[in-house]
Amino acid sequence: MFDLNEYENAQKGYSATQNAIPVPLYSWDFFGEYLEQLKNSLSDLSKLKVLSKSNHWKLNWDFKEELQKDHVIVVTDTSLNIVFASENIIGMTGYASEEVLGKSPKMFQGDETSKKELQQIREAIDARIPFEKTIINYKKNGETYSCHIKAFPIFNRKKKVVNFIAFEKAA
Repeated sequence: MFDLNEYENAQKGYSATQNAIPVPLYSWDFFGEYLEQLKNSLSDLSKLKVLSKSNHWKLNWDFKEELQKDHVIVVTDTSLNIVFASENIIGMTGYASEEVLGKSPKMFQGDETSKKELQQIREAIDARIPFEKTIINYKKNGETYSCHIKAFPIFNRKKKVVNFIAFEKAA
């Protein structure tokens, strides 16, 4: 075996000249995860700001607060095609945000999803009114999960519906 004393002494000498606080290596996992979540949230906020401006949304939500609550944010157009999904959707559904763009939220529904609840959601959408429901949805791998949805129509400054937004969380 090699004698590592000389290396260790050199390392100690070098470390003493640095203005850094030694951190245990395992803490980088936590920091890396936090940094990734922060990057995704900032990206989501930027995309929502662009979407809001381009569609002239009348009202503003505190999206940062919703993302901090771990809500998944889904925005559809008036034809109910997904135009935005927050990056954290993957944790709830198994789908990356890019995989759901252009698709209908029906992609998350299946046999165990209540037809009665879906009818009530449809009626609220047609009436252009907010709704709050908890329904059974399906993940990419086929597992079911209970999804609590708070959804709202989004009006532009001319009082025309331009989008629908849903704040979702696994219940």
